Amino acid sequence: MKTIAFDASNQPLTIALFDNQELVSQFETNQVKNHSEQLLPGIDQLMQNARWRPQDLDRVIVSQGPGSYTGLRLAVTTAKTLAFTLGLELVGVSSLALLAANVSSTDAKGALIIPLMDARNQNVYAGQYQWQDGHLVNIVSDQHTPLKAMPSQIEPQQAVIYVGATPAMQAEILKQVPRAQFAADNLPHAANLARLAITEPIITAVHAIHQFNPRYLRLTQAEVNWQQQHPEIKRQDYVEKVK
Repeated sequence: MKTIAFDASNQPLTIALFDNQELVSQFETNQVKNHSEQLLPGIDQLMQNARWRPQDLDRVIVSQGPGSYTGLRLAVTTAKTLAFTLGLELVGVSSLALLAANVSSTDAKGALIIPLMDARNQNVYAGQYQWQDGHLVNIVSDQHTPLKAMPSQIEPQQAVIYVGATPAMQAEILKQVPRAQFAADNLPHAANLARLAITEPIITAVHAIHQFNPRYLRLTQAEVNWQQQHPEIKRQDYVEKVK
């Protein structure tokens, strides 16, 4: 089965091609550039290098969120378009699970893995994961939360490894969790994205492609502004959400 996987949920952009479970080729960049200028050319270049045609693909895997609104919309829309036009299997994977996968089961040794992404204003997107019987299990659902609230959700004696923490985040975490460890690799890798979709039984294909949407986990700024300006109007969804 030929698979393309990509993640554009944050500043890094990563794309990978897999043939069954073998990594064929991968493109990664952590430059501050517009992903809309890099994603499609990156896909095209990888496909050419592998001498694959679009019709050769069987599956597309994409990070579904949380993360950058613009990056998620771009990646999810691209994945849906490929899946619909080429008749591919479509699979969505949590952007935080992708980060958590940077810590192998051997390195974790039973520790709780907490992937973090900057959500601005001292907030983060965070989840809690753990390797159990060779599978990466989501212990606490992905959420949008103040960084300072994270330690209160951890058992006092639990070993913890943070992934994706910036230096500023690390300094704040160590104030409250002196025993905290930090992963050496804090960048997402599309190779892990594909491996998760291939090996984890809870990650399954999407049956209704047009109903597949990003998982933002918080309101967009436009929604926040609208509610502030129209407090008398009952809240409603202005952006299509995952059901």
